[in-house]
Amino acid sequence: MTNDIFRINQQAFAEVTEFLARPDNKLINALTRVVHKYGTPQEINARAEQAKHLPNLLKRLENINSPYRADLDWLMRERDRGAFVPLSTYRRQILGEKADRMYFDEGHAVTLEISALQYFPWLIAEAKQAIERQEIMPGRYIRVRKMKEQEADQGDTLAIAAAMQIVGASYVETLDTKGTDGSNVHLGGPSTITGYFGGIGQPNDYALKWVDECLYYYTNYGISQVLNINPGTVFLGYMLYKMGINITFKISVFMGNDNPYSVLWTLLMARLMAREDGTTPLAGFNLGNSVNNDTIEQSSYVRQALGLESNVRLEHHITEAYKSIVRQPYNRRDELLALAMTVPNVAAKHEGGDPETELTREHASDILDYFRSKSEVEASGDMAKLELNYLDKHAAVNTTARALTEKGLSFIAARTLHRI
Repeated sequence: MTNDIFRINQQAFAEVTEFLARPDNKLINALTRVVHKYGTPQEINARAEQAKHLPNLLKRLENINSPYRADLDWLMRERDRGAFVPLSTYRRQILGEKADRMYFDEGHAVTLEISALQYFPWLIAEAKQAIERQEIMPGRYIRVRKMKEQEADQGDTLAIAAAMQIVGASYVETLDTKGTDGSNVHLGGPSTITGYFGGIGQPNDYALKWVDECLYYYTNYGISQVLNINPGTVFLGYMLYKMGINITFKISVFMGNDNPYSVLWTLLMARLMAREDGTTPLAGFNLGNSVNNDTIEQSSYVRQALGLESNVRLEHHITEAYKSIVRQPYNRRDELLALAMTVPNVAAKHEGGDPETELTREHASDILDYFRSKSEVEASGDMAKLELNYLDKHAAVNTTARALTEKGLSFIAARTLHRI
């Protein structure tokens, strides 16, 4: 038997293509109706460009008298005066004079990622600490706060969008349209946990509502990258991009991709639905926490074979929230150091502090805190504890940055803060 038997039947391929292009395709037509609410793809992209233009974001913050506007001024001043440690200085502090003679392979640089940046003031606290201690600011931020809540909170959404441009980092937002918002009537709290085994979900008509919400934040805030948790909305993300709308998405760990065959399945559709230039909206791929290095290496092999190596980042949890998600202690840093030697375009995601630090905290990081409203957090007196949890994640990022540097490996930090 040869592998020729696995070649896709061209007739079947043509039938799928014909189905997607049919003028009476009810599923596709429902999608285009949602898109047309916002205009043509060209008009939608133009609105998003205007919305994310930094002077426009700052002006909108001024118009609502947001206290975050002054914080952004401070952040820009500190950036411009070179207050954040340059990478060359950082490397010298760790390696001494030999750092000047070493070659750091930027082609295998690991993206330093932190999750989740729930509130804008945490970013300012993180930046102040980074300046004081000559620490590294991450190159990628994950947001999981409720969109409508942050939108109404003194311009939090605007401030984060502006700050990410100021520090030179990528970020992703998590939309509200998902099963935990009540759309899946069978999901509740921990007592219905088995309902989550099929994924958080966007049941029934919620896939199109996800598209609507995605386009709302794209056109009003320039938010171009969102989390994706469902096979249906992954497909719709591909279709939006195919239509010419410049949104991107990251697949969440909650999708449960935990073996190279599930990665192959996902990346095959990414390749088939790519634009003519070969690009795809799939910017990041968060594999399951249970994957080992062999699975990541095989996933990278698939990614490279399909021409997606530079397009799709493989995002791997190095630390996790201490409570309510994985068995502890959970720390994959040593595996990352081995992986980074050979696999390009990898992100090191820090969603918890190092376990030995978490053990010392009155309130250890808890994934369930992501679902708490700001009003409840403040009423409980837990805001300072949650901010400390976030700074513990920042510390874990810096432990990883140091470990990579000691191995002669490179990383991607906030690009405009940490210059060579």
